[in-house]
Amino acid sequence: MKAGSNLEKVLTSGHFAITGELGPPRGANADVVRKKAEFLRDKVDSINITDNQTSVVRMSSIAVSRIVIEMGLEPNAQMTCRDRNRIAIQSDLLGASALGIKNVLCLSGDHNKFGDHPQCKNVFDLDSMQLIMTLKHMRDEGKVLGGQELDGVPKFFIGAAANPFGDPFDFRVTRLAKKVEAGVDFVQTQCIYNMDKFRTFMKQAVDQGLTEKFHMLAGITPLKSLGMARYMAKFVPGLEVPDYYLKRLQGVEKKKQADEGIKIAVEQIQEMKETPGVAGVHLMAIEWEHRSPEIIEAAGLLPRPKLD
Repeated sequence: MKAGSNLEKVLTSGHFAITGELGPPRGANADVVRKKAEFLRDKVDSINITDNQTSVVRMSSIAVSRIVIEMGLEPNAQMTCRDRNRIAIQSDLLGASALGIKNVLCLSGDHNKFGDHPQCKNVFDLDSMQLIMTLKHMRDEGKVLGGQELDGVPKFFIGAAANPFGDPFDFRVTRLAKKVEAGVDFVQTQCIYNMDKFRTFMKQAVDQGLTEKFHMLAGITPLKSLGMARYMAKFVPGLEVPDYYLKRLQGVEKKKQADEGIKIAVEQIQEMKETPGVAGVHLMAIEWEHRSPEIIEAAGLLPRPKLD
């Protein structure tokens, strides 16, 4: 038995799913959360709540998830291995379940050297693969890792991340297969721009029968400007922004580059709908939640299915 979350119901019923993303604030102002979440109401099937992304201190992903639930929306709580040992991880998972969280995305987490506390210790008691197995063990066996039985079993829909473009490329699907074996139910990829390479990745996954065992959500991040595109192409590891996108943005006057970036995102989503093995998209409109609705509507993904 799994979570019975809305996201799970949408995916298992065969609808093309869409998830959004909300970055918690650097502070205790819950109104910031509510304002961002409101833009995504009735537009997505679940909202990712990031967990101290880029190793920067932010409001707890579990607390933000609860705020989102109180708004009548569904969160997908991210959990990283960077900041917790296995005791804290299992404790937070039990708390998350008690608060009504049904989806959890398992991540290793960005190294602390990239954040605002580079001097602090990374934990990494578990890695992302072991975190997936921990959630599955608690859900399916009803026990903590030490073997003790739980009084109240968390029923999570288990997610993980994948980077289709990391090196070596030939190992990408092998690593995906390991996450499927560990017990993942759905996977969200990092941002995709190199569509040709992504199609190759997906063909390998389909040919190996992997996409019959989990649900793949392709990551889409709209390019706000030529400067953003150049930065991502040059400085973000494992991310490929083809030259034709750079040239396309370069050919547009600066104040219209954001609109062109949205057109590109819509085209990508429409192409993902036709890509074998892709069950949906994960829209990461970073600090741009207010423009998510127009992207989703232009891509023909509204209205969202209402499932009991």
